[in-house]
Amino acid sequence: MKILVTGATGKFGSKVVEALLKTIPASDLVVSVRNPEKAEGLRALGVEVRHGNFDQPKTLDSAFSGIDRLLIISTFGDYETIMRQHTNAVAAAERAQVKFIAYTSITNASESKFFLASSHRAREEAILKTGIPYSFLRNNWYFENEIGNIQGAKVGAPWITSAEKGKVGWALRQDLAEAAANVLSGKGHENTVYELSGKLITQEKLVSALEDVLGKEVHVQQVNDATYADIMKGAGVSEAYLPMLVNTQKGIRDGGLEIESNDLEKLLGRPSTPVNEALSQIISQIS
Repeated sequence: MKILVTGATGKFGSKVVEALLKTIPASDLVVSVRNPEKAEGLRALGVEVRHGNFDQPKTLDSAFSGIDRLLIISTFGDYETIMRQHTNAVAAAERAQVKFIAYTSITNASESKFFLASSHRAREEAILKTGIPYSFLRNNWYFENEIGNIQGAKVGAPWITSAEKGKVGWALRQDLAEAAANVLSGKGHENTVYELSGKLITQEKLVSALEDVLGKEVHVQQVNDATYADIMKGAGVSEAYLPMLVNTQKGIRDGGLEIESNDLEKLLGRPSTPVNEALSQIISQIS
């Protein structure tokens, strides 16, 4: 059985590959990357490296040839770009007669009003239309997304948020990647939807855990969206990036990531990494 991971040199894809190599022979694993030279380390391990670019459909035909199980890692950008890229990948999977597609989606994509959900919903629907067996891996929110805030807290800055009491199911990228690897290499995952989330907590609960790990007080500053945008801009965030940050806060405030689920624990066969331990890992990496 041949398993292929797209975007295998990226932050998420590289961790999926790392997890897969612990459970399957390297000869069963193929990676599709835009820049094959960046995957020489994988090639040295016996992994087959193929050139695949979502903006160049012909490369995907050769990349997906002979593949049984495929992981499409969602791309990022404006709606038109990501839909074009995704459509190219799904069409290539159809032409290659891939037998199973796993896709990294977002929490409650089929119903959520969270600002990222509509594009993921459309991408899930594109896969459904093919009739190919699938698994939608609806990842909640990475702890790693908070690295900037954590770094600020370390040097005494307040934790700025406009999310109020909205809850998030933060999880380490490593845990979510391991879950994806288990779906790709395991059995019985055809036509499934997994809501992959850590324990749901508020910003205040997260910061309380951070205080324990840092051994110092961190002030939570709740503001409105306009003030949040002004503060982020003053901190050096580019104008282009500000709407995404504000929409994230609004989405959390409105409950867009607040889905109770133990799917992550089921797929891992263990609890997801506890909050304090996850924060400790991140802090050790950025120190």
